[in-house]
Amino acid sequence: MSVKVAVIYYSATGAVHQLAQAVAEGAEKAGAEVRLRRVSELAPDAAIDANPAWRAHVDATGDVEVATLDDLEWADAYALGSPTRFGNVAAQLKQYVDTSGGLWQRGVMADKPATAFTSAHNVHGGNESTLLALYNTFHHWGSVIVSPGFTDPSVYAAGGNPYGTSHPGANGAPEENVLQAARYQGARLTRIAKRLKGLADD
Repeated sequence: MSVKVAVIYYSATGAVHQLAQAVAEGAEKAGAEVRLRRVSELAPDAAIDANPAWRAHVDATGDVEVATLDDLEWADAYALGSPTRFGNVAAQLKQYVDTSGGLWQRGVMADKPATAFTSAHNVHGGNESTLLALYNTFHHWGSVIVSPGFTDPSVYAAGGNPYGTSHPGANGAPEENVLQAARYQGARLTRIAKRLKGLADD
């Protein structure tokens, strides 16, 4: 019997998408059944077309299923990812989260472990504040926050962010050290979910 992990994210030009894939890989390797889901795009085509990297990413990820509220109900654990927007969560992911009120009232997300990951243009471009903003949501959901902390060498190798995997987009695509930290984060989330369900094997 496995645990079910929903990796739900928004990505404009691809960095958060790559982190989401790595988190999903780590969760799967640790024994989870995973749903990788992107949230709906809210920006108009004119804005997307004005940025070739944005348009290329939208076109390249059209086959990734769009998140629904059923994914929150289905999962035993959550990993949410967002680029930073002025140190906060992108509107696209926030809009999805804001539709979860009915599930919250029923306690669907309560007692389930949750974690977050992000990407800003610069190292100090809002990575930590965006993660903390996502954790505010988890507090209200009653979820159990599972940050990576300083619990594995991969966290240090990726820049030492104990709140969650983060990537400075100005450096280009996430390098292997960052992706490894994201895989570790997904695996850690899965291990904690197993323990909470009485399925721990470590």
